[in-house]
Amino acid sequence: MRRRKMGALPQLSESRSSFQPSKDHGPVIEEIQGLIKVCKDGHVERLPAVVDVPCTWAPEPDVASKDVAVGHGGLWARLYVPRVQTQKLPLLVYFHGGGFCVGSAAWRCYHEFLARVASQAACVVLSVNYRLAPEHRLPAAYEDGLAAVRWVRQQASHRTADEPGWWLAHCDFARVFLGGDSAGAAIAYNVAAQLGSFGVPESALLKPGCLRGMVLIQPFFGGVARTSSEKNLVQSSRSALSLTTSDCYWRLALPPGADRDHPWCNPLAKGSPKLEDLRLPPALVCISELDILRDRNMEFCKAMRSAGKSVEQATYAGVGHAFQVLHNYHMSHARTTEMLTHIRAFIYS
Repeated sequence: MRRRKMGALPQLSESRSSFQPSKDHGPVIEEIQGLIKVCKDGHVERLPAVVDVPCTWAPEPDVASKDVAVGHGGLWARLYVPRVQTQKLPLLVYFHGGGFCVGSAAWRCYHEFLARVASQAACVVLSVNYRLAPEHRLPAAYEDGLAAVRWVRQQASHRTADEPGWWLAHCDFARVFLGGDSAGAAIAYNVAAQLGSFGVPESALLKPGCLRGMVLIQPFFGGVARTSSEKNLVQSSRSALSLTTSDCYWRLALPPGADRDHPWCNPLAKGSPKLEDLRLPPALVCISELDILRDRNMEFCKAMRSAGKSVEQATYAGVGHAFQVLHNYHMSHARTTEMLTHIRAFIYS
C-alpha cells in the first residue's frame, strides 16, 4: 500500500474567513487552518493534516503493535511492545496531543514516535485514542484517561494467556507511568491528580505505589493572564502552536462560558485543587525553548517543587512545540534523541 510522505504540518493559525459559509451548516465560526473548522450549527470538519497508518506498519522492526478495545463506548488504544525482552517492562499509558480537538493514536507521527519510545526507552506503550472536543468537551478526555487506567488495572488483575491478553506477560504492573504531549500531557496530569486526590476509592483505581511517575511533554496548560513567552515569542511558519491557535483550542475544549482559569485548563489558578493536597507521583517535564508554553511549563515546575513534589525538568534548545512528532525544526532529530534518553532514564530511575 502506498503511503503519503508526511512533512511538517502547515502553519496553524486561527482564521474565521478562509472558508466560505456552508449552505448546509451555516457560517464557519471557529477554524484552525489545515486542521479543523466548526460551523454555526455545531457541525465539525477535521482535515487530513496527518495520514493515519495501521498498527501493522512497523517503523521500528523490533516493536510489535496492535490496536485494542479499552473497555466500552468505543474507546480504543494502540499497544507498542518490544519484541525482545530479558525482563518485564514498565508500562507507559500515553495520550497524544492536538489541543483536545484533533489528533489520533493512528496518526503516522505518533505511531512513529511511540514506536521509538517503546524501542529506545524499553517500555510497553499504550497510546489512548480519547474523545475529542468540541463534540466532547472537557472533562470527556480526562474521563477517558481515567477509564483507560481503570482498564489497565482490570487487565493486570485478570491476566490471560489468550490472544487479547498477549501483551500482559510483558508488563511490570508495579511500574506504570502516565505520559503525553501537549493536550495529552494535560490529560496525564489530570488523571494523576484524580488518582491522588482525597476521597477516591483506592480499590477502583491503580494502587498509588504502582503509579511511578508522569512524563509531561510540553503540557498544554493555559490561563487568563499571559506569560512572557506567550506575549513575546513570535512563532514562525514551522510552529505547531500560536497564541491565537491556543486560544481557539481552549474555546472549543472548555465548557461553554468557562475561561482559561478553569481548573481543567489552569492547574495553578485559584479554585484549582491545591498541589499540596494531591498525592502526585514524580514528574519529568519536557519543555521546548521556542514554545509559547515555555514559561507556563516552567511556572508549573516551580509550583510543583514549592508544593514538595518531585520534578525533573528538561529544556530542549532551538526547538518549539511538538518538535518530537512534527520534526518541524532543524534540531528536531537531535533533540528527540535527547528526549528519549531522558524518558528512559526517568522510567528506570
